[in-house]
Amino acid sequence: MAKRSERVPRSAAKTHVTSEAATETKQSGATLGFEAKLWLTADKLRHNMDAAEYKHVVLGLVFLKYISDTFDEHHAKLVVGKGDYAGANPEDKDEYKAENVFWVPKEGRWSHLQASSKQPTIGKVVDDAMVAIERDNPRLKGVLPKEYARPGLDKHRLGELIDLIGTIGLGDRENRAKDILGRVYEYFLTQFASAEGKNGGQFYTPSCVVRCLVAMLAPYKGRIYDPCCGSGGMFVQSEKFVEAHGGKLATSASTARRATPPPAAWP
Repeated sequence: MAKRSERVPRSAAKTHVTSEAATETKQSGATLGFEAKLWLTADKLRHNMDAAEYKHVVLGLVFLKYISDTFDEHHAKLVVGKGDYAGANPEDKDEYKAENVFWVPKEGRWSHLQASSKQPTIGKVVDDAMVAIERDNPRLKGVLPKEYARPGLDKHRLGELIDLIGTIGLGDRENRAKDILGRVYEYFLTQFASAEGKNGGQFYTPSCVVRCLVAMLAPYKGRIYDPCCGSGGMFVQSEKFVEAHGGKLATSASTARRATPPPAAWP
């Protein structure tokens, strides 16, 4: 007769999950050097919030920093005004749309948030930034989190998190090439899973599994369909596979059906 399964103490399960998360992080190359400090600072905000809810708060800020960095980089080119950008207006939305860059209004730029990070109203400042970005970018409508002014969110620690994220480059060309955003996102998902006492696969498909699936598919051409798209990892790994094997990205296309609401709309 089969033995009745015994309940594993939460502390033991968490230790096991953390070990699995560390292994996956190491295998995926998502060790950033600053990840532990970033996570510890972010986790101070949590209090009694559920990890499934809390991740939207943190990843929303990460995404905001990403699009602000991308905007600032293009803004600097327009200010210099050399070559194709001669005579361009740095505050013209169309200049950004033409380069597939999100337009970030002044109240949504990271410099504005960081200037207000020590103020008790920082929660409302972040909410207003999210509202302004959604207003000026229709494809982000209803996607970004807007609950930073909630009473249960420690505003002092929120300011600390904003200051820390401000030291990390995410959306400039150099860091886009290194996929810092994707690596931060992956690391945080792993930690959120650990915080809930779950394995990473219940939050997202581990990158080692995705890489294996992509290698089996060998998507050199045709359409890639992900019926349970979360963070878009299947598409990212497919692109990397094609590039690594000398293929042309133009010969393949991607389509997806999202299984759950997105924490943010990654471009």
